[in-house]
Amino acid sequence: MTLHHRSTSQAQVRNRDRGTIHGWCRLAILASWAVLTVSPAWATDEDPKKHDPHRWDKQIAAFEKADQETMPPKNGILFVGSSSIRHWNLEKSFPGKPVINRGFGGSEISDSLFFADRIIIKHQPRIIVFYAGDNDLARGKSSTRVVKDYQVFIAKIHGALPKTRIIFVAIKPSIARWKLIKPIRQANQEILEITKTDPLQVFLDIDGPMIGSDGKPKPGLFIKDGLHLNVAGYKLWNSLLRPHLDGS
Repeated sequence: MTLHHRSTSQAQVRNRDRGTIHGWCRLAILASWAVLTVSPAWATDEDPKKHDPHRWDKQIAAFEKADQETMPPKNGILFVGSSSIRHWNLEKSFPGKPVINRGFGGSEISDSLFFADRIIIKHQPRIIVFYAGDNDLARGKSSTRVVKDYQVFIAKIHGALPKTRIIFVAIKPSIARWKLIKPIRQANQEILEITKTDPLQVFLDIDGPMIGSDGKPKPGLFIKDGLHLNVAGYKLWNSLLRPHLDGS
């Protein structure tokens, strides 16, 4: 073997080793972040007695029963989060896609984190569409807390599923919660910046498209409560999300 070939081979080995080390370091950082930041209160700054994720036990048990009857295929597209996910007619919205709905209304980011092993990770989805944060802010959490909870959720998922792409649907502006628009946009902006640092994270901006010429949420996108989406609202979300699912 010539000196040139020997040097080239050694360089290739070093590059390969560095790539391997980088990959392991990324996983180690994610795992460490999850361990260090997830507290018994599940990363919230609330009194855990006031925020009890076990109030969702019946809903989670219903998901598990459905799985026992018909287990969804692995490598699918799993939607998880609060009522905006639960009310989403996924089969009609994304025909032909292997979609799984694991939304439970009223839930917060910390709830999806708490039940991640039971309703997300076991399905080994290749894509997760995540909507939460709306109820968090409505219950008095700060935008900083919402962002931290999001980071812990990402660490939890990528610690178990390092190749899964996570699409975060921005916290929506709504008529009913318009008074929260400042912390909503602050949380959205911080999460957007986080997603820019990781090719496996996507920020789906639905804020701008939902705002009318008067600078406020378009009434035609909501049902009477001014909070939940109607058919037109979901049609808009479908059009924004579909390009990220095409080819999947």
